[in-house]
Amino acid sequence: MIRITRSISINEDEIREVFVRASGPGGQNVNKVSTAVQLRFDVANSPSLPDDVRERLIRLAGKRMTDSGEIVLDARQFRTQLKNRQDARERLVELIRRAAVRPKPRKRTKPTRASKERRLDTKRRKSRAKKQRRRVTGSDD
Repeated sequence: MIRITRSISINEDEIREVFVRASGPGGQNVNKVSTAVQLRFDVANSPSLPDDVRERLIRLAGKRMTDSGEIVLDARQFRTQLKNRQDARERLVELIRRAAVRPKPRKRTKPTRASKERRLDTKRRKSRAKKQRRRVTGSDD
């Protein structure tokens, strides 16, 4: 079990990891060993996630979410498979933790009298400045 919060844990069986060859640093090793990790987590069918967390997670995942409802995370920063695997899991846990935080509801407020006055005063000043830029029309003397 991977513990996300006090109330949310996901089973290791819900995560699929595929190891692929990574480009980048590693010298000759890079052509022989599959160190990069592609982690897949099925958000849409996960029994471990409450519905509200699932919805926020889908929104947070963005382009990492597939059409079938899976989050795909690529980890290829490190030269070892173990470190890349840990990195991918940590990123998944962090993403789910961010989704678990319930957003604070917005309280509607009215503008204060002072802020209304400031806005109207600014409008008057700008209006006067624009009036002064106009061409003067009148009699030709």
